[in-house]
Amino acid sequence: MEQYQGRIIVQKIAIGRIWFYTKEEQSVKRYKVEDTEKEWDRYEAAKDEAVRELNGLKKKAVRELGEINAAIFEAHAMMLEDRDYSDSVKNIIETQSVNAEYAVAATGDNFARMFSGMEDEYFRAKAEDVQDISERVIGILSGRRKKKRMEQEPVIVVAEDLAPSETVQMDKSQVLGFVTRQGSSQSHTAILARTMNLPALIGIPVKAEWDGKLAAIDGINGILYVDPDEETLEKMQLLQKEEQERQRLLTEWKDRETVTKSGRKIRLCANVGSIADVAGALQNGAEGIGLFRSEFLFLTADHCPTEEEQFQTYRLAAEMMAGKTVIIRTIDIGADKRAAYMEKKPEPGKEDSSLYLEEETNPAMGLRGIRLSLEKRELFKTQLRAILRAGAFGEISVLYPLIASVEEFRKAKALLAEVEEELKALGIPFGKVRQGVMIETPAAAILSDLLAEEAEFFSIGTNDLSQYTMAVDRENPRTEEYFDPHHPALLRLIRYTVKNAGKAGIPVGICGDLGGDETLTEFFVKEGVDELSVPPSRILPLREKIKNLD
Repeated sequence: MEQYQGRIIVQKIAIGRIWFYTKEEQSVKRYKVEDTEKEWDRYEAAKDEAVRELNGLKKKAVRELGEINAAIFEAHAMMLEDRDYSDSVKNIIETQSVNAEYAVAATGDNFARMFSGMEDEYFRAKAEDVQDISERVIGILSGRRKKKRMEQEPVIVVAEDLAPSETVQMDKSQVLGFVTRQGSSQSHTAILARTMNLPALIGIPVKAEWDGKLAAIDGINGILYVDPDEETLEKMQLLQKEEQERQRLLTEWKDRETVTKSGRKIRLCANVGSIADVAGALQNGAEGIGLFRSEFLFLTADHCPTEEEQFQTYRLAAEMMAGKTVIIRTIDIGADKRAAYMEKKPEPGKEDSSLYLEEETNPAMGLRGIRLSLEKRELFKTQLRAILRAGAFGEISVLYPLIASVEEFRKAKALLAEVEEELKALGIPFGKVRQGVMIETPAAAILSDLLAEEAEFFSIGTNDLSQYTMAVDRENPRTEEYFDPHHPALLRLIRYTVKNAGKAGIPVGICGDLGGDETLTEFFVKEGVDELSVPPSRILPLREKIKNLD
């Protein structure tokens, strides 16, 4: 048995034979031509044919994957129509007196190298796009259009890399999952895998000799097993059976509204920390993202994420949710949430844009949440710019954590307005985002009548609200016996907050652990909570629970 660790794209299980996909070799020969005008005409005819093919693929993708995921083929067609690309092909044909195939191959290589050299992962992914369109045109010019046929039984597709067009043209009923060596979590093929809800791993050192061998994709733990032994195979089959049971529940409850017997509508949303979690939210029928924990971007990186890195993640989440609300909580770093690079002191003059965190005697009560953001304005503005830019691609709201006064919320709003003006002056597109207060301090709950006049929504973070209300450190096992999630004082604060939100006419949600506590579901519904945001796996059981409430 061989075992390999990879990066998870879709968290599912697949067991089946490997079909090793190899691209048709496009060896391009360079030769001199006398009539360069004829070669240019050949290129234009091949380009027009490629555009027609891409438009056909777009129609197929719209039927199978939806409008958003089909947009890649429209983008490919636009690349072919791009003047810079065509000018490069024409220049090589005319100045070097060479054949069109060579000019296209050289242009594709040059553009791919340019994109590959960029720091941002989104633009690096463009390298595979430009290679894909170049290979399509070369195939038309050369007449080599053969495709390797897929096996008759459903298979796990393994490849060095997969272009979006290759993925879309496969018979989906014959694909169990994808495994590639190359690619990124933001590549179009990764997005398509999520949309098709097929298990997928990237970063696996694939081998052509695996073709035809039995394999298992463990999309939960990110492991590929090739020729699994009997014990591993039984374990994977058990996980798959459990997953199929979840799928059965999903089929029954996924597309239904969350409404009580008496007609009370509750929004059931998901708490997520990554793009992979967003896919899980969709799979489980989430009606939105009630809490995108943006600090996970900072905790899982080895550096402070740039504006562009944050923007690409938020944009992708907005596009995947296709018009459903995505509530992004601004960075909630501090207390128990630290990464190695946060221990490194910044250079003089760069303190405001770094995430250096000094040691604190009582970090839970220290510089964290909105306090940290307001102190490090440049860092905060960078995140707000990324959020606003992503707002142009979907329905995004921003949520400020650890608010303890009306003044703190006003300062955050003023900073967002400042960033809006800066983006407007630069001509950078951005969206209008709603601004909300996270009620997780007793001070915010007690001031909820005043905060409701300023905010567009509330989200109650029951985890911190619990520990601050009861003065119990939830990370300390010695005080666990004093921690009561049903403490009357806590429930009174929640009731008071919901009442004030109702008076002001703004929605209120629960995004902490108590949102998934079924013993409190009826209490929340009766008190007037509008939304429960929970881990994706809790959505379907809660939907069933709420629909049975009278």
